[in-house]
Amino acid sequence: MAVPRLMTAMVTPYNEDLSVNYAKAAELAEYLCKNGSEGLVVCGTTGESPVLNDEEKLKLYQTVQDQVGDRVPVWAGTGCNDTAAVVELSQAAVKTGVAGVMVVTPYYNKPTQEGLYQHFRKIAESVPVPVMLYNVPGRTSSNLLPETIARLAEVENITAVKEASGSMDQVSQLLTMIPERITVYSGDDSLTLPLMALGAHGVVSIASHVIGKPIAEMIAAFAAGEVNRASQLHRELFAMFKGLFITTNPIPVKTALNMLGHDMGGFRLPLTPPGENEQAFIKALLARYQLL
Repeated sequence: MAVPRLMTAMVTPYNEDLSVNYAKAAELAEYLCKNGSEGLVVCGTTGESPVLNDEEKLKLYQTVQDQVGDRVPVWAGTGCNDTAAVVELSQAAVKTGVAGVMVVTPYYNKPTQEGLYQHFRKIAESVPVPVMLYNVPGRTSSNLLPETIARLAEVENITAVKEASGSMDQVSQLLTMIPERITVYSGDDSLTLPLMALGAHGVVSIASHVIGKPIAEMIAAFAAGEVNRASQLHRELFAMFKGLFITTNPIPVKTALNMLGHDMGGFRLPLTPPGENEQAFIKALLARYQLL
């Protein structure tokens, strides 16, 4: 399979009692693959990974892999702030047949750069599949610096980075320090095109749940050298990119999917449904893009 440019970090559907709805997860995976997604990440932040147990995660990996894994690469989100636990889950995930594992920087315990290096190296050396590093300081309070990623790039199966630091300079610095074999993805929809202009490959997207085809078109236009067309599409899609963060992700995107009839269910605490004003905003946003 070609290295995907548009990957979607899937939401996790729930039944009315907030148990995982695996049938809906398979449906969603199918829908995403038919609407622009060239790869999927299961049980990332958007999938509410902190409130899923390992048994649920493994069944989700297997469900999505069985549904679409023969057509697009399925990556398992296995990260947490306990290195040993990530190793154990990553090794179990490999047995489901996933293409790779995405591992977020450890949150709350605030490791040093040396701690981050040892954390990711130990995980990568424990599995035979590709590893994607996920840097999102706004959620974790740990910033995986370019110098540390450059050291980690020496580990053969560390092949990708999802960069959500929000810093163009940091990504520029990163791209000067890592070999071409390392694929850099934007972790923010609104920065996909700017980061591709710096040399990033694509995006691990949230907005692609609802506007997958236009995002795919924007990425393809830029990759084909049609910069003006890509810029036009970026501007057209920008309100959606930003609007889906009116409150904590994945609350807006899951609410949007429910409004569009996909029946993704509610939220496990500590996440809660959007308030009335936020619901009205999301509904108006979908209507603006003629999705409702």
